[in-house]
Amino acid sequence: MAGNSFGTLFRFTTWGESHGPALGCVVDGCPPGLALTEPALQLWLDRRKPGQSRFVTQRREPDAVRILSGVFDGRTTGTPISLMIENVDQRSKDYGDIARLYRPGHADYTYDAKYGIRDYRGGGRSSARETAARVAAGGVARAVLGPGITIRGALIQLGALTINRAAWDWAEVDNNPFFCPDAEAAQTFEAYLDGVRKRGSSVGAVIEVVASGVPAGLGEPIYDKLDGDLARALMTINAVKGVEIGDGFASAALTGEENADEMRRAGNRTVFLSNHAGGILGGISTGQDIVCRFAVKPTSSILTPRQSVTADGEERDVVTKGRHDPCVGIRAVPVGEAMVATVLADHLLRQRALRPDWLDHLP
Repeated sequence: MAGNSFGTLFRFTTWGESHGPALGCVVDGCPPGLALTEPALQLWLDRRKPGQSRFVTQRREPDAVRILSGVFDGRTTGTPISLMIENVDQRSKDYGDIARLYRPGHADYTYDAKYGIRDYRGGGRSSARETAARVAAGGVARAVLGPGITIRGALIQLGALTINRAAWDWAEVDNNPFFCPDAEAAQTFEAYLDGVRKRGSSVGAVIEVVASGVPAGLGEPIYDKLDGDLARALMTINAVKGVEIGDGFASAALTGEENADEMRRAGNRTVFLSNHAGGILGGISTGQDIVCRFAVKPTSSILTPRQSVTADGEERDVVTKGRHDPCVGIRAVPVGEAMVATVLADHLLRQRALRPDWLDHLP
């Protein structure tokens, strides 16, 4: 099965299935000598793990990460870093009724079409459970980036409900179960999603990820543009159906005068007066905040009967049992942060290899 690895110099490969004994990843290309411990990685996994509120799946997984290789005495050795997360709360019997039945919106039909065999237990490899391994890899990437680069994500839309951007407060993100930066909107989200959850239905979401402290010069024109790699990284997350950088689709409604990020000098530095481009021009970082957004579709596993067919061609209605997120976009916030971190770590290492002293000569 190809397509399980991501990155160039900083590269990781994920493995495992939703209901297998474990899942994990192997990270290659991490420089030696960096501080890395299991508690440091666990910090990020704890933000993604299930069962933390009534608004996410009630599957009880501690998502405890183990470092199996590549670290000695708390420091990376430069060799492959192998990370493992055990699955401890599988209920495979919940999926016995759909062993031959394709769930609308899931990858059941396409996996069967491609491989002629599929693991129907919780979606197997196509399950969002795989994203735990990405978050672990993102923790390693953050160690590469260092404390000077901050990556933060927030849920800015739940279904048709949106936040008030004027009320944005990063401190609020950790104060509610939605990673929402608007305290009032979080209360609205809570009442709305309670209704969705009780109906056995689901809704989508939009997540925004902001990377601050990224120096100018990261990105490889023409086909390895930084925004291109970010878009690809975010599109690989389960259930993501759209990505935009900066103003994204809204920029189509702007004039050239409105869209231009004008520049001035501040001492010996070049500064920008706006950031419609989302911190990337010509596929290369400008030194401003990098701003990405991605849209997550509604969770496909719902209790309302949907029309489908079986692998034998029989027309059937399907109701998906099991424990599912009424909005899978909530737990996609730390996953989006992790994917942005891996892209930035990769391009940072590539830029250092190309021009080790570039930071000393920024215009």
